[in-house]
Amino acid sequence: MELLPRSPAEFGSARYWDRFFRQRGQRPFEWYGAFPELCPVLHKYVRPRDKVLVVGCGNSELSEQMYDTGLCEDIVNIDVSDAVIRQMGERSAGTRPRMSYLLMDMLQMDFPDAHFQVVLDKGTLDALLTDEEEATLAKVDQMFAEISRVLQVGGRYLCVSLAQGHVLKKAVEYFSQEGWVVRVHQVASSGDKQQFVLPVFVYVMTKFRKIPGSAAQILEICPEEQDKPMRVESAERLVAAVKDRQHYALLCSQISKTPCREQVSLDLCDKESGKPRYTLHVVDSSSVKPSRDNHFAIFIIPQGRETEWLFGTEEGRRQLAASAGFGRLVTVALHREQHYEGMAGIQAELSGKVMELAPPGLPDRQQVPFLSVGGDIGVRAVRHCDSSPLSGEFVVEDVKGDGSCYFRRLIFLQNRNVVQSEARLLAPTPLPGQKKRRKDKKKPIPPEPPGAIDKSCLCCEHHKAMVAGLCLLGGPDALPGELAVLVVGLGGGSLPLFVHDYFSQARVAVVEIDPSMLEVATRWFGFSQGDRMQVHVSDGLDYVAKLAAEAPAQYDAIMFDVDSKDLTVGMSCPPPAFVEKPFLQKVKTILKPEGVFVLNLVCRDARLKESVLATLRDVFPLLYARRIQGEVNEILFCQLSPAGRHGPAELGARARALEGALRQPG
Repeated sequence: MELLPRSPAEFGSARYWDRFFRQRGQRPFEWYGAFPELCPVLHKYVRPRDKVLVVGCGNSELSEQMYDTGLCEDIVNIDVSDAVIRQMGERSAGTRPRMSYLLMDMLQMDFPDAHFQVVLDKGTLDALLTDEEEATLAKVDQMFAEISRVLQVGGRYLCVSLAQGHVLKKAVEYFSQEGWVVRVHQVASSGDKQQFVLPVFVYVMTKFRKIPGSAAQILEICPEEQDKPMRVESAERLVAAVKDRQHYALLCSQISKTPCREQVSLDLCDKESGKPRYTLHVVDSSSVKPSRDNHFAIFIIPQGRETEWLFGTEEGRRQLAASAGFGRLVTVALHREQHYEGMAGIQAELSGKVMELAPPGLPDRQQVPFLSVGGDIGVRAVRHCDSSPLSGEFVVEDVKGDGSCYFRRLIFLQNRNVVQSEARLLAPTPLPGQKKRRKDKKKPIPPEPPGAIDKSCLCCEHHKAMVAGLCLLGGPDALPGELAVLVVGLGGGSLPLFVHDYFSQARVAVVEIDPSMLEVATRWFGFSQGDRMQVHVSDGLDYVAKLAAEAPAQYDAIMFDVDSKDLTVGMSCPPPAFVEKPFLQKVKTILKPEGVFVLNLVCRDARLKESVLATLRDVFPLLYARRIQGEVNEILFCQLSPAGRHGPAELGARARALEGALRQPG
């Protein structure tokens, strides 16, 4: 039986609908949105005393169910199909005396002005607005004008729709420009994902008198999981918010049927602020043999540890899923701007949402475990928030690491998953006479506030490798007693501070373009200047060029640890200008003949990386590379000639030994 139209235009044809309903017979046809799903929204906007008009009623049971449940009885149904009007009238004859069915075109209605409190449309607008041709849009304008005419001021037009972009945009723009309040509800799903994948929405347009000259618009969205509407600033933003929810529904449908070939990432936002609250990654492990108890688990990443390799990279999360022994693992990262009520609170908040991400084959009523490191959600305390014209927004925060250690971190929020600088915090020293709590008390002891910066510890692996590269300066016996070192890029100051303290005869010059970073390093990371440590607030490019012109061959070591603010380039460290050949020639000029130039390179673009390495080899005859395990960083050591009588192999062994020593506690 062929029920589908031959063209979208037939959706507006009375002849097509007569044929459709005659062939379908008495079986009700629900486009989407069954009464139990729509009921919560209908109860908000339809009152028992309201006079309700249903346009394009078809043979849907919606009006009958509204009547039979007592939601509303004064209901007028209209449709262009004579066959369906006769069929529905006969079905309600004698049982629903206050409900009527009329053969009428909604584009030319016979009702007087302001006759109804509610106009209800279930799929009719979607069927009419099949394209954006001029003739179609003219019909829609006529439909909206008629609905506006028959509605009282304060009345509501409820439109049940799949919210295709052009349909929603047309409705929102038309009624908001007329001064109406527009609110979009997402309808709670019945749970039958097989029947209909796309979510159903109800547009609620409330009629107000148009105020001449007023451009104010009230646009709101109500996601299915909350009652309180969220205000949005424009029609475009409202359409985008609906599209996000449609994409999420399609994603959930897809991953509920087939395993994920690639890791899926999504943000769950705070209901009040709309800001990201949780970042989820869905990871399927093909190496895990499924059984009843290992299908699915949720892993809560402790606060402050989301940047670690195991949690912050695809490969790390894949390894985590395999070692946890679950076929599908959803990792959950917590955002620093949010407050969380412990593991139990997070579990209560996420339980319903994460089940939408369950894998195929999950047994019914299966208990899904929530996992974490040590069973808690970690500790994060934001110490300082600020912004600068050069670095943008940044935060200084203290986090609890693996075990009992605390760390202080500098994070640039434009790249919030990268730790810019990190320092270990010393354990607080008890005051004289202060007694420790007895360990046998039942009440948990709150964590001690962290103490001062541990200047003897280098936390970042790439900093350890950079310092170890100074072994390339060694003569027959040891490193030179006096070192002239230039560091470009201050950050939190950990690298220059360690060189200053570890090498007692070193004289360190630091170049930092952002004066805010000098303030941050001094106030929060224990950095200070002195006779052997000077900071120059300047652009590194200009500073090196000036030195090359005035005082060549003065540094034993030059270290570049400079981040790029341009996230569109496949190299986040250093900025491209720092590895162009003319500038590298200037670096060569200020380096002593047996000195070493150390560069922290973070480049994901393989072709760009090869170009950088080729340029470096053109300028420096000797080039050594040290890859940092589990990170993108690669430390490059460049020399004009080897220092002393030691060969590269022996110098490399000494560098690895020093780097190993730097990893030891204290």
